[in-house]
Amino acid sequence: MLQELATAAIAAGAAGTVYLAAAARVVKQYERGVVFRLGRLRGAVRQPGLALIVPGIDRLRRVNMQIVTLPVPAQEGITRDNVTVRVDAVVYFKVVEPAAAVVNVEDYRFAVSQMAQTSLRSIIGKSDLDDLLSNREKLNQGLELMIDSPAIGWGVQIDRVEIKDVSLPESMKRSMARQAEADRERRARIINADAELQASKKLAEAAQQMSETPSALQLRLLQTIVAVAAEKNSTLVLPFPVELLRFLERAQPLQPAQQAQQGQAVPPTQPGQPGPSSG
Repeated sequence: MLQELATAAIAAGAAGTVYLAAAARVVKQYERGVVFRLGRLRGAVRQPGLALIVPGIDRLRRVNMQIVTLPVPAQEGITRDNVTVRVDAVVYFKVVEPAAAVVNVEDYRFAVSQMAQTSLRSIIGKSDLDDLLSNREKLNQGLELMIDSPAIGWGVQIDRVEIKDVSLPESMKRSMARQAEADRERRARIINADAELQASKKLAEAAQQMSETPSALQLRLLQTIVAVAAEKNSTLVLPFPVELLRFLERAQPLQPAQQAQQGQAVPPTQPGQPGPSSG
């Protein structure tokens, strides 16, 4: 009798162990468990840890709650200013309602991928090329809103969307390079012209100052000679000072005709001296 009881207890214990092994499920920290009993959603979402189900009747579906990085394949489209481009992007999203992500959509990853591709093509058609190249932050926000609206019903939340690369045709790249080069040349010419204008104004001020002080011109001439001599040139040409010519001109006595023109009295001619020629 005791042997039969012991055998029954051992059998019951083994059966319980087998049942517990079949019923026990482990849900990881970054997961949530959704239980279906005979095909129907059963109870609340199972939290991380040990979860028990009825073997053969219940089925546990684990849902990853981590942020998923989903690359969007490059999409080709025509911008609003009729330029053909290829744009690829990346979507960051996570599941916020595990039951809705399992029940409402067959494959939420595939659904988000398809929605991202169609939204990206729509953004390309609504944008100009300059917006795709320089105003990506605004396009990212618009793309995020377009994907997030239907994703809410799937239990998915879009964290952010980033446009990675914009590929242009080779002809467009060459045209943009020429345009950038022409713009840089235009700015260089404007800067040079402005520099010439400022230099001419400064030179005019210096000339005015030197005209009031002739000695300053001589000092400047000496500085120029010293600077030229420092270059070790074999030939040094010295200009004749203009101030010296003016000094000689002032020192030369005026002729009688010039005195008459300036209104000065002409001294009388002594006898035996020839008078001024008439010309």
